[in-house]
Amino acid sequence: MAWLLVLRENLYFFEQVIVLLSCVLSFLGSILIIVTYILWPDLRSRPRLLLLFLSIADLLSAVSYFYGVLRNFDESTWDCVTQGALSTFSNISSFFWTVAVAVYLYITIVQSQQNFADQIVPWIHLISWGVPLVITLSAVFLEKIGYDASYVSVGWCWIRIDIEDKLLWMLLAGKIWEILAYLMLPVLYILIKKHIGRAHAALAEYRPILASTPVNQSRTIADKKLIFIPLIFIFLRIWSTIRFILTLCNSPAVHNPFLVTLHGIGNTFQGGANCITFVLCTPVIRSRLLFSLTSCCRSSISNDYRGNETSTGETYGSTAETPES
Repeated sequence: MAWLLVLRENLYFFEQVIVLLSCVLSFLGSILIIVTYILWPDLRSRPRLLLLFLSIADLLSAVSYFYGVLRNFDESTWDCVTQGALSTFSNISSFFWTVAVAVYLYITIVQSQQNFADQIVPWIHLISWGVPLVITLSAVFLEKIGYDASYVSVGWCWIRIDIEDKLLWMLLAGKIWEILAYLMLPVLYILIKKHIGRAHAALAEYRPILASTPVNQSRTIADKKLIFIPLIFIFLRIWSTIRFILTLCNSPAVHNPFLVTLHGIGNTFQGGANCITFVLCTPVIRSRLLFSLTSCCRSSISNDYRGNETSTGETYGSTAETPES
């Protein structure tokens, strides 16, 4: 297999800034998902618990990618290998958890097997954490992780570009799972959406009045969210796959700045996209966040006002005492 001989070592400054910002937003989005799950027990559900673990994986990805882009490695140093191992583990885990959420929803909604879905949760943990861990440790011990010259990354370290079996390890360390997710997610969510549509159509046959109620509006929003989940995933990740294919084809377009930037955003913004989809676009959670934010602002303003009143009163007191002394 022919690979480019001229290695790219540095990123443009604007590429670094944009990807670093994407990492920060993904980090904050993942934190927000975790915090909302902890704060409001009445909104907890099994799918949101799975989303919590997905957010942990995305959180680790954002941190590892941030360090990699900030350092913009040019050789396989110890921190390059460490960062590459962490991003490999968290990235593969994120793929598994994303598919796991879809599989769980399919079993509970389409197959109506809630008990079975709950029984496989321990297996989901074993697969989503165990498989990435085995692959990552194997890659580290066999010295497959290191500097890749930003051929299939954006400054961070991944599979070394100078090893003979790099294609095999690039597939094992992410690409094969990414492609499988491309295939599975749309199919699962289309089946879920069709099932929900048939269920609401059957319900509307006996209760036509529902067609003009807010319930129908909520259903429409939920259906749109189901459609956007695989679309968002594919839109974010497709740039990574395109650069991977260009690398295999020995194309110089692999280093196109626009494509590199899209790849950087796509790989690092998964936590932010999940936050937008599952938190900011969920009316109940969004309203609670706004209420909490306004309450904090009012409390802060009230405390500042009381503090000003107190300081003003003390000033008047000291001024009044001066003539008497």
